[in-house]
Amino acid sequence: MSQHILDLPHVEHAEAEGEAKRVLDKAKAGVGFVPNMYKAMVNSPGLLETYLDGYARFRASGVFTPAEQEVVFLTISDANGCGYCMAAHTMLALHKSGVGAADVEALRAGKPLPTAKLEALRAFTRHLWDTRARPTKEAVRAFHAAGYSDRHILELVLACAVKTLSNWSNHLTEPAVDEVFAAHKVAAA
Repeated sequence: MSQHILDLPHVEHAEAEGEAKRVLDKAKAGVGFVPNMYKAMVNSPGLLETYLDGYARFRASGVFTPAEQEVVFLTISDANGCGYCMAAHTMLALHKSGVGAADVEALRAGKPLPTAKLEALRAFTRHLWDTRARPTKEAVRAFHAAGYSDRHILELVLACAVKTLSNWSNHLTEPAVDEVFAAHKVAAA
């Protein structure tokens, strides 16, 4: 592993104080443990809290199914080259959200998915990311034809923002992949 770009401690929950402790308490209440990613992000409590709130709102919006949410998060994490989030969302996709193994394998390889509706979501999410939210009319029409709405598109903006917070933070702080996600680590390039 390369030397961290930023020289910040990874704050252990038991040692946290003040605002950092409050935000880590919130994180632990939400996930049941404090992931290594959060231990790095909490060096900026506002960063971690913004991430947690945005993540929770995206999950709770009811617009995308849990499987669709993982397709979105894996697509963005792949676009950002974030191995930590690829491992975490692979575990969630396979063991919590009901994404099929063939779809997950395709997502991890950056290839089209065998499930047509999920492929339409993956392709549009990647297009939205690549165009910096300037999709073509044809892409929007294809997304609508797959059963998605304009509200879905705005929710994708939220997902892109949330994943950018975590992916970019991970690039800067290089947290170790937690044991719970370790079986799904992305092979080093």
